[in-house]
Amino acid sequence: MERFDSSDSAAKTQQNDICQILAILHKWGIHMIGQLAALDKQQLGARLGPEAIRLWERANGQSSRVIKLIRPPESFEESFEFESEIETAEPLLFMLRRFLEQLAIRLGGMYLVAKELTLRVTFTDKQSYERTFKIPQPTNNIDLLFRMLHTHLENFKSEYPIVAVALSAQPIKPAREQFGLFETTLRNPHQLSETLARLTALLGADRVGTPVLEETHRPDAFQIEPFAWALTSVTRNLGRSSSVPGSYPEACRSSPLHILRSALRRFRPAISGSVLLDEDRPSHVRGADIRGKIVDQRGPYLFSGNWWDEKLWALADWDLQLETGELVRCHESEASWKIDGIYD
Repeated sequence: MERFDSSDSAAKTQQNDICQILAILHKWGIHMIGQLAALDKQQLGARLGPEAIRLWERANGQSSRVIKLIRPPESFEESFEFESEIETAEPLLFMLRRFLEQLAIRLGGMYLVAKELTLRVTFTDKQSYERTFKIPQPTNNIDLLFRMLHTHLENFKSEYPIVAVALSAQPIKPAREQFGLFETTLRNPHQLSETLARLTALLGADRVGTPVLEETHRPDAFQIEPFAWALTSVTRNLGRSSSVPGSYPEACRSSPLHILRSALRRFRPAISGSVLLDEDRPSHVRGADIRGKIVDQRGPYLFSGNWWDEKLWALADWDLQLETGELVRCHESEASWKIDGIYD
């Protein structure tokens, strides 16, 4: 259902009335403002109505219209073009420090703080590099903001010299919170942000973040997503992440004694091992710290997925009991064996 706006309807009605009046005036031979101003006001109003009187008053300079004050949106951005190309970080950091000082003064004058910084660097080949910095706790602290930029630029490399730089801030009202008598503020979240920035610079953006399970049954399948300050509750369990054999219906019916009451201590990552077969059944296992003759086994429990693309995978799980009494879980994949864990 569309929302009815009375102001828009009234404006359209007034515009239609003016168009009709102008059409009648043109038929009378009146095409100039001076010709309209020379007409008699009372007779014009009697024939064309009050809207024609308002037009006559505007033509004679007798009407007044209140000016609407429209403030342009504030833009918190600083930029600078270098006279000569720069190839080191010192001039760039010097300009960024000045940018932050000016932005902090402008934001503070409007009782605002920065919640996000966007850095844009232009090179000699007309290409540009842009990076957005999420500020965990909005602030105007110049030292904290500069340290965030400095940490990112420590390992920044480019093939071409820099000719221009720009820095913009996304403003927000400062958050206020009233604590109780025995309550204290939280620890400074900027320390975590700086640590993440240093790790990203050393290891790469694809190796720092939050591990998220992939939507598959492949064991330990996950991907790294960028770290987010907003916490989200996970209500579903994607993939096969259970650490007890209860997730295997076959294991629940035919597992060795006491295995259903044990917890699986997983090895991260799984330990490479070798398994001797006797008539396609495991008879001996050997790993880094686990080795021995197999006296009982359950399996194989077959799993596979992604048969429709190049990420095809298939494995066979085994629950093995050694002569020493240890219960281990192994799996075979692509003609190699790995030990997943041991049951406590």
